[in-house]
Amino acid sequence: MSVAWEPLILTVAPNGAYKTRQDHPQVPLSAGELAHAAQSCLKAGASMIHLHVRDAAGQHLLEAWAYREATAAIRKAVGEELVIQITSEAARRYAPEAQMAVVREVRPEAVSVAIRELIPDAPSEAQAAPFFEWLHREGIMTQVILYSADELVRYQALRQRGVLPPTENFLLFVLGRYSTGQQSDPRDLLPFLQALSHPAPWAVCAFGARESACLTAATALSGHARTGFENNLYLPDGTLARDNAQLVALAAENARRLGRPLAVAREIRERFA
Repeated sequence: MSVAWEPLILTVAPNGAYKTRQDHPQVPLSAGELAHAAQSCLKAGASMIHLHVRDAAGQHLLEAWAYREATAAIRKAVGEELVIQITSEAARRYAPEAQMAVVREVRPEAVSVAIRELIPDAPSEAQAAPFFEWLHREGIMTQVILYSADELVRYQALRQRGVLPPTENFLLFVLGRYSTGQQSDPRDLLPFLQALSHPAPWAVCAFGARESACLTAATALSGHARTGFENNLYLPDGTLARDNAQLVALAAENARRLGRPLAVAREIRERFA
């Protein structure tokens, strides 16, 4: 009997907070470059883009005008065919107040948030709770970034205690971020799955040379995948990827080999409506 797969949400993270042209000449920094990357990654199989913006010096930026500029450029290039997810990442530059403020000002269709940044301890819960309730009320698709199984356990406890609303967030399990040399392994996924106490949509992003193997494992286990230069610059054979679209195409091909269809943006919006 054949298995009915949920379509794979394939997200591209084309630049992140730190990658520069010194890392790879095709790291997109400007709004126009992000739009070009979005267009090529859409053709390669992506249905969502994880958006970082930069200032004139190439530094990580959390400013509403920059997000609006990049969003407008991407929409001009691809219309509504990509879900645009902004980041609230601190990147050692921004306090939780600024992270939450920019999301409130932009009111994006999707955002990623890290529990360890916005709710680092018990005293921060009172400030963060209204923000998460606002995300839920506004219908903003929220992806919660988790760096370990212990963080997943804490996230679930926050939901149970009512600090976070009992909505169905999109979880992102980050593999390899704090391992030696930032090298992930597909087995890094197992503690997350063992700690997951309730059904929830989840995805994986993975640092290092085994990114493709990690994403394939997630795809085979009914998870979703995020790829791109934010986490990895290389193909499985160790050669430098040509651009973000080549990494997206690799993840898409691996999904096809498993017999799993790719989601389109409309399906993602319906999934998290």
